[in-house]
Amino acid sequence: MHSWLRDLVVSVAVSTFIIIFLYQPVRVEGTSMLPMLEDQDRLFINKLAYRVGEIQRGDVVVFLYPHDHQKSYIKRVIALPGDDLKIEHGHVFVNGKELVEKYVPPRFEDDRSLPETRVPAHEYFVMGDHRSISSDSRDFGPVDRDLIYGKAAFVYWPMEQVGVVR
Repeated sequence: MHSWLRDLVVSVAVSTFIIIFLYQPVRVEGTSMLPMLEDQDRLFINKLAYRVGEIQRGDVVVFLYPHDHQKSYIKRVIALPGDDLKIEHGHVFVNGKELVEKYVPPRFEDDRSLPETRVPAHEYFVMGDHRSISSDSRDFGPVDRDLIYGKAAFVYWPMEQVGVVR
């Protein structure tokens, strides 16, 4: 009985460490990241990735919504601090070059435009892959680095969606 209790305490301690510092399970709510992530998908986010590495363009990140820190959003990083960004009728240009966005299927494109702007220091411009319905940096502005707390890593449910997030 004593070894069973010890094993339970160790298991809980290790699980708590993993969830607090390394990986955290989250549930996707909404369809703004279709087709990569569907509503109600379950995935793990890597909470250590940005403590030891840098956020890269194209990363799918989880962050606190800038206008309500009780909500979390998941979006793709489109532009980094200091980048010049312009959107013309749905075509995204970063530093004068059009982004090739294979993750946005033609049926999910939109026709929105955004005048040229520079992404402020310590902020990231994020967008959903389902552009026609996504509430993203086009609406609420760039996201401060301090609000980004994880990188989407691995979908574990439903079984037909299991895989690495790209």
